[in-house]
Amino acid sequence: MIRFDKVTKIYSDNTYAARDLSLHIRPAEFVSIVGQSGTGKTTLAKMVIAEERPSKGRVIIGSWDITAVRSADIPVLRRQVGMVFQDFKLLPKKTVYENVAFALEVCGVNQGHINRIVPQVLKVVGLNEKRDKFPHQLSGGQRQRVAIGRALVHRPKVLVADEPTGNLDTINAQEIIELLLKINTLGTTIMLVTHNKDIVNRLRKRVISIDDGTIVSDQQSGKYII
Repeated sequence: MIRFDKVTKIYSDNTYAARDLSLHIRPAEFVSIVGQSGTGKTTLAKMVIAEERPSKGRVIIGSWDITAVRSADIPVLRRQVGMVFQDFKLLPKKTVYENVAFALEVCGVNQGHINRIVPQVLKVVGLNEKRDKFPHQLSGGQRQRVAIGRALVHRPKVLVADEPTGNLDTINAQEIIELLLKINTLGTTIMLVTHNKDIVNRLRKRVISIDDGTIVSDQQSGKYII
């Protein structure tokens, strides 16, 4: 599902975010990418959604070669690869329902399809009763659920979550992780980028540890070791 083949990423200031890095994430796998700040975790996530391109090597997502993908095709790619951020990125003047629906509207999806899909997604993320609330009326955990719902409307094969619990307290963070696990059981590949040691240790899923742009550990049922 996700394959990095000898990927190197060098920024203009000669900083390495990846050094000859290779990894393979299988379909429907739940993988945590861990490491300290500045080690290259977020760059890997950005390469999966073609926000960054490798300097050398190849990134393959399903049938997509991210290294060679045309700019015009990136919006289509991002319907198959959902992305969730630490800071939610919600539209403050739109309701929960409207925020989720907006991801379909900008793609020209007809209203009938929107009316069918959005309630289904809100049910999955547990926000049916909050559909008419605005972001400022929600807790941090609820706002992150909206963001996850928005990422799910295209039924992506891969969901990349970049520090999705970074702004949340322990209880809300655990609820978001449980939601990601639920989505994973429905067949979606989950790539969780995090430096939260407690969450990773409780998951007991595959853990890939990154340091200075290289993989220093890859455990099938692992712990946070950096």
